[in-house]
Amino acid sequence: MLFERPEVGATAILISVSFEKSPSPDLDELVELSKTAGLLVVEAMKVFKERINPKSFIGKGKLEEIKQIAKRHEAGLLVINNELSPGQQRNIETAIQCRVVTRTELILMIFADRALSHEGQLQVELAQLKHAQTRLVRGWTHLDRQKGGVGLRGAGEKQVELDRRMLSDRVKFFEKKLAQIEKNRRQNRRLRHSNETQTMALVGYTNAGKSSLFNRLSGADALVADKLFATLDPTIRRVSLPGVRECMLADTVGFVSQLPHQLVEAFHATLEEVSGADLLLHVVDVSDENFEARIEQVRGVLGQIGADGIPELLVFNKIDLLDDWDRLDSLGKLGVCISVKSEYGLDELTKRIASVIGVFSPYQFKLSVCDGSTRAWLYQKSAIIEEKFEDEGYFDLTLRGDPALIKELKKRTQS
Repeated sequence: MLFERPEVGATAILISVSFEKSPSPDLDELVELSKTAGLLVVEAMKVFKERINPKSFIGKGKLEEIKQIAKRHEAGLLVINNELSPGQQRNIETAIQCRVVTRTELILMIFADRALSHEGQLQVELAQLKHAQTRLVRGWTHLDRQKGGVGLRGAGEKQVELDRRMLSDRVKFFEKKLAQIEKNRRQNRRLRHSNETQTMALVGYTNAGKSSLFNRLSGADALVADKLFATLDPTIRRVSLPGVRECMLADTVGFVSQLPHQLVEAFHATLEEVSGADLLLHVVDVSDENFEARIEQVRGVLGQIGADGIPELLVFNKIDLLDDWDRLDSLGKLGVCISVKSEYGLDELTKRIASVIGVFSPYQFKLSVCDGSTRAWLYQKSAIIEEKFEDEGYFDLTLRGDPALIKELKKRTQS
């Protein structure tokens, strides 16, 4: 592991810094992430500042206050819900005399613990390496002490170059290995598409109940745990549901707000199972008082990986934990309300899935070769089963006979 991991039970102080004209980071999420990492949270605080201090991020006065809090609790760790430059991180550690961990580093540590498969471990280490590449300049104090005189290439500079080259070589090594895995995944997806096998992907905020629903729909035994990021490695199973042709169901890694870009890049092959799906089952934990914000956070990550245009079905899970059952009517208009634990609403969920990717009789349609935009739209909707070009100047299309899609097609071509 590239990062020295804090001991389980290490005493930690958490701070989330908000600046004028910038959104406030989620402190509750940081608390859950820290507990997942095995830290003992003794104090969590929000800090409001007008602007970023270039040297210390939050200013000397606030650092002195945090130092006193750390002394009082005998805390050895400060977790900041923000990103810091290498210099800022080092300056804060010097000022408060304890280790500083950023939000990205905390998530990388959790992922390193959770990755079980060879692929998952490769992806996490690649993310760690890419993060380490950004910390070489002025971030490593042992290199500063080795610098030579004015105008000379000192030992420290040479060491930085060696470390940078070593990291670059390691990144290339892991990218090559993951590229082969990604190639295999793409071949499998092409095979599924050639067999007209559709794919559903479970997405959602971490710990929303995706793996529980996956097990219920597929009869599998994927790991289910009441903790963040219980699932890192994608699991894919063939499922048969009433009114739905046999299809593939994928369980994927849970999302958090502002998922570090290193992880998005490293888990690209895994996340492609989402971007290549025909339907996203967006699982939402309605017992979370911030579930509406969680929905938008997940959609933000979907946008990052180019999956925001895929049909989405909101699945409101854990309704058995709701106190206000009157909310079911309003939620039911937005999606499907279920409880995987009690099996409430699973029949309705199956019906809604069937309405999107169910068994439809093929529909024949003749489309002018001049109507390129409609043809592109049909491909985007994965609606074309077969396409033949006729000499008369049109395409003879065999389409997935979804009534809603056919209705929209007729509207587009008749206008």
